[in-house]
Amino acid sequence: MPDDLLQRFTRTYPPGSDICREGDEGEEMYIIQKGKVRVSKRFAGKTHVISVLEKGDFFGEMAIVNRIQRTATVTAIDAVELLVFDREGLQNMIARNARIALNLIDKLCRRLQAAHLKIQHLVKRDARGLVALHLRSVYQELPGEESCVPFQKCLEDVSLSLELPMEEVRGIIGDLQGEGILAMEGDVLRLADREKLLDLTERVGREPATSG
Repeated sequence: MPDDLLQRFTRTYPPGSDICREGDEGEEMYIIQKGKVRVSKRFAGKTHVISVLEKGDFFGEMAIVNRIQRTATVTAIDAVELLVFDREGLQNMIARNARIALNLIDKLCRRLQAAHLKIQHLVKRDARGLVALHLRSVYQELPGEESCVPFQKCLEDVSLSLELPMEEVRGIIGDLQGEGILAMEGDVLRLADREKLLDLTERVGREPATSG
């Protein structure tokens, strides 16, 4: 896309700002050019992090495809630069480049697969899978190659968000340390093997639940 068109469709948001809110009316979708965003949803009176999106990802497409209210709140984690399209703009962009449509379809399929896994964990009351998914989001939010988070705060956040006893979460984190996925370094929890954590969040949904 030419630079002048990019400039026309570009918007920026500072860290911590809400780009769209659950329940709002929406007529635009967003493609991330720089930065990361957090996607969260209210469920049973609590806010749950659904995913963390970064450069190349998109969100808000349902509002212009199905003309429905926003289904989640999206918040800028750091300084974010987005391409913003309304329904007509998206149609024109796809008409110019069919590869864009294929990329959107591919990402939507991956997103549906991830949502399916989370539903499996919830239905099975799979505490291990839910903790792994939550930790995956936590580490995705970190800037650059950073891989450490304060252990106690992480423990409390996971326990509150998933409504699991703190000792149960502590035990699951201990198991993940034993498997080489996480490592304790003083009072911080380091992600030791990112690929193993990603594999666990996908594999565990296909296994019988052992807790709950």
